[in-house]
Amino acid sequence: MKNVCLSALAIAAFLTSATACKKGGDSPTAVVEPTKTEPTVSVWVTTGNQSELLKKRSDIGFAKNLTGDFVTIDTAQHFQQIDGIGAAMTGSSAYLFSKKLTTAQRDAIMKELFTTNGIGISYLRLTIGASDFSLKDFSYNDLQEGQTDPNQQQFSMAEEQTDLLPMLKKVKAVSSEVKMMGSPWSPPAWMKTNNSFIQGEVKTEHYQAFANYLAKYVKTMEAEGLPLHAITIENEPQNRDAGYMSMIMSAEQQRDFIKNNLGPTFVNQNITTKILTWDHNWDKPEYPMTILQDPDAAQYVAGSAFHGYGGEPEAMSTVHNAYPEKGLYFTEISGGDWSPDFSGNLMWHMEKVLLGTMKNWSKSVIYWNLALDENHGPKNKGCGDCRGVITIPSSGNGKIIRNVEYYLLGHTAKFIRPGAYRVSSEGLTDSNIKYLAFVNPDGSKVVVALNKGNADKAVNFKSGARTFRYVLPANGVTTLTWK
Repeated sequence: MKNVCLSALAIAAFLTSATACKKGGDSPTAVVEPTKTEPTVSVWVTTGNQSELLKKRSDIGFAKNLTGDFVTIDTAQHFQQIDGIGAAMTGSSAYLFSKKLTTAQRDAIMKELFTTNGIGISYLRLTIGASDFSLKDFSYNDLQEGQTDPNQQQFSMAEEQTDLLPMLKKVKAVSSEVKMMGSPWSPPAWMKTNNSFIQGEVKTEHYQAFANYLAKYVKTMEAEGLPLHAITIENEPQNRDAGYMSMIMSAEQQRDFIKNNLGPTFVNQNITTKILTWDHNWDKPEYPMTILQDPDAAQYVAGSAFHGYGGEPEAMSTVHNAYPEKGLYFTEISGGDWSPDFSGNLMWHMEKVLLGTMKNWSKSVIYWNLALDENHGPKNKGCGDCRGVITIPSSGNGKIIRNVEYYLLGHTAKFIRPGAYRVSSEGLTDSNIKYLAFVNPDGSKVVVALNKGNADKAVNFKSGARTFRYVLPANGVTTLTWK
C-alpha cells in the first residue's frame, strides 16, 4: 500500500537533480592499474539510460600506487547482519505464477528470481489472509455473524491451497535459504469492533483469540514445510484511509497485546518465529519505541518493521540508537505508474530504499508485489497503479517484463547473501556517490555503489592491503565483488 502523493513528490524532487546520462568525465571503461595483477574484481552495471541492465563487465585487477581519495573498507568492523532481500508473494502474485505461466515458464522464472544464477531473492513477505492484492477478501477463520472461535478450531488455510502454498513450496524447492515473513491486513471480522475486514480494531476480549490465530498460522505454515522467520502484528496499523482489508491499532494497544497475549502464547507453544512491531512508515519512529520502552513487551519483540511511503530512512537509526539490541527491518515499498521514469526510479530507490535502509541498520529490504499483470493487478480495492518487480501478462503469453525493481534487487540480493554483514566503508564524500560494503558468510566482499551524477566518476577502493580503481558510470548502479 502506498501514499502516492508522498512517493510521487519525493521522486519528482529527486528527478530535478538526476537527469539523463550525459557524455563527459572519465571513460566508463578506463581503469588505472599501475601494477596490474590477474583480474580479481567482478563488476556488474545498470545504467539509467538502460544501455546496460545488470550487465557483467570485464573483471578488473587490484592495483598499487593509486593516488587520490579512497573508499576504505574495513571488513573487521561489522554492523548489522542481513537476513534477506526480496519482495512480497501476495495472493495476486501467486495467482499469476500459478495460472498465467506454463510449467516450463514458471520453472525458468523461479530459478531466475530465487537463485544467484539470476537475481537471488532471499526473502518473501506474505499476507496472513487476504490483502488489497488478493482475488477476494478472506481470513483463515471466517464465521457466520454472531459466531466466535477463540481457540481456532475452525482455522483453515484452504483458500491458499490453490495458488499461494503450492507456489511457496516451488520457491523453497528452488532455494531452501529463502526466508518468509507473515503480516495480517485484518484478523477475522468477528474479532473486530466493526465486524468488518475494513478498518476497526480488535476487541479487547478477543486479544487472546487474535494471538491464537497468529500462533495457529505459524504452526500451520510449519506443518506445510514453510517455516516463518518472522511475523508482524498488523500491516500499517495507522492507515486510517485504507478502503481495503485493514485495522487500526495504537502503539499502546499493540504493546499490551504483545506483552499480555502474543508473547506468552508464542512462549507457551515453543514458537521461535520473530515478533516484529510497527510495520508502517518511517515517519513515526515513536510508535515502535513506545513498545520497546516497556520491558514486559520488549522481551518478546525481535525488532521493528518500516515502510517507505512517508518520512526518511534515518528514522530507523533513531530506533536503533535507542534500542541497539533490537533488529530493524524494511518490509514494504512499491513502484508504480505515478513514477514511470526508469532512471529516476533507479537513482531514488537505490539511494533511499536499498542503500538508505541498510545504512540505517535494516536487516532486510522487501519490495511489495513480486509480480503483477499489465493492468496492475489482480487488485482487491487497493492501489490502482502499483507495479510488480516483474510483470506477468494476464493473456498467459509468458512474455515477462523485468521492471526497474528487478534490477535494483539484482544488484543487491544476488550478491549480498543471507548472513552477510554490513561493514565499514568510508572516506569519499562526493554527494553524487553513495555506497555500502558487505562481507558474505563465505568471505566474499561486496560494494554496491550509486553514481547519481551526470558524469562518470573514477573511484579508488581499499580493502586491507589491496586497492583498485573503477570508473562508476553516470546515472548508474555498480556492484563490485571479490574474494
